[in-house]
Parts: sequence; C-alpha cells; structure tokens
Amino acid sequence: MYQWFMLNLFLYFPEDKTEYIPAAFWMLLFLVITVLTFRWILRVSKKQEEKTRKLEEEVTRQNQQQKP
Repeated sequence: MYQWFMLNLFLYFPEDKTEYIPAAFWMLLFLVITVLTFRWILRVSKKQEEKTRKLEEEVTRQNQQQKP
C-alpha cells in the first residue's frame, strides 16, 4: 500500500492527453537548443585547433632556425 502511494506521488498520467503538448514543445525546444550548442562548440573547437596548429608550426619554425 505504501509503495503504491509513493508511486502515485511521482507518476501522473492525465486523462486529457493535450496536457502532453506543452511538455513535448519544451522538450523539442531544448533538443534544438542542445544541438545548436553542440554545433557551436564544435565550430569554436575547430577554430582553436587551427590557431594552435599555426602557433605550433611557428614555434617549430623558430626552433629550427635557431639550431644551425
């Protein structure tokens, strides 16, 4: 009996299924925001990788010039 009562506190299945529409909307919105954020992070990461590679090449070039 106690378990059934506790389960009913956390589970809610409405009779009117239109109550799911706002939840679906917000879930879709957050999914889109998540995908856009992920793509933005990838783009920034690639730019940083390119800058790091150029800096690394420059340092390597300077080290090679100093050796002879």
